[in-house]
Amino acid sequence: MRSIILLLPALALADCGESGDAAQPAREQATASLAATQSPVPITEWTVPWERTRPRDPYVDGRGRVWFVGQEGNYVATLDPESGKFKRYAIEDGTYPHNLIVDAGGNVWYAGNRNGRIGRIDGKTEKITTYLMPDRAVNDPHTLVLDRSGDIWFTAQGANYVGHLATKTGKIRLAKVPTSQARPYGIVVNAENRPWFVEFGSNKLGTVDPATMAITEYTLPNDKTRPRRLVVTSDGIVWYGDYTRGMLGRFDPRTRATKEWPMPAGGTSLPYAMAVDDRDRIWLAETGVQPNRIVGFDTKTNSWFSVTPISQSGGGTVRHMVFHRPTRTLWFGTDANTIARVKVP
Repeated sequence: MRSIILLLPALALADCGESGDAAQPAREQATASLAATQSPVPITEWTVPWERTRPRDPYVDGRGRVWFVGQEGNYVATLDPESGKFKRYAIEDGTYPHNLIVDAGGNVWYAGNRNGRIGRIDGKTEKITTYLMPDRAVNDPHTLVLDRSGDIWFTAQGANYVGHLATKTGKIRLAKVPTSQARPYGIVVNAENRPWFVEFGSNKLGTVDPATMAITEYTLPNDKTRPRRLVVTSDGIVWYGDYTRGMLGRFDPRTRATKEWPMPAGGTSLPYAMAVDDRDRIWLAETGVQPNRIVGFDTKTNSWFSVTPISQSGGGTVRHMVFHRPTRTLWFGTDANTIARVKVP
């Protein structure tokens, strides 16, 4: 385990406005660049003992343990940040879990990305229960998120579905995304308990009516946009990372207006993992640069304020990130076989 804090000059940044063409004045660009060099964040990484297993999607439980999946290693595991000890849990062969979450009861839910199921590890007995998709065509549960009722919403990227799992009954409802090959990817739930998701195969955002499972899609202005992850701030605004164009986007569901800002690394940034903290600041991983960088955006000033490279491992690719409010930390896994923690200011 090693902690790092490095300063790295950021590129001058522009507020592109709704059209994506109008640049900020040079003075504002310089101010944004200077601010980004003044607020690096401390990153600590733990090397996972099982090599080349793609540890990812950590989630902190009520006891402070960090749960994560080994997507290529076909396991679920925990890290104790205090001792640095890892524990591995065997799961069904062929699951290759993509993501996990932990509910209020301490139960761990993981996505069976190659065998069409969602698994549950009981928080008390550690007994595993699996929930099969009611349609065999939906064979790749991808990203899971808890709603405010304790139920689960999830995407199935290749199958082109969004689903809902009632955790008390095990009932699963599925909705096919209207756009062909939309590749539903990241998913979040807003304050009204309504799920929003991005379509990585198109330039669209989507939302689901929890009662009817009807999907509404919203087309983003640039047809080259490919959103991969998203967050929702406390004001209900949807923010997304445009993986192909290197932009941070803002979508207002009320007015349907879109604004965009270039990432610090510009068109080469490949923004992937994404989270929002308790001050409505947005954090993203720039995976198109090596080492990968964790960058912070202030939604009140619309400016980048932090750029920090993942210098210990390089990151490889950081795919998903969560914010843990009690400790004010971000957690993510890297393709370099580490689990990482960021302490945010």
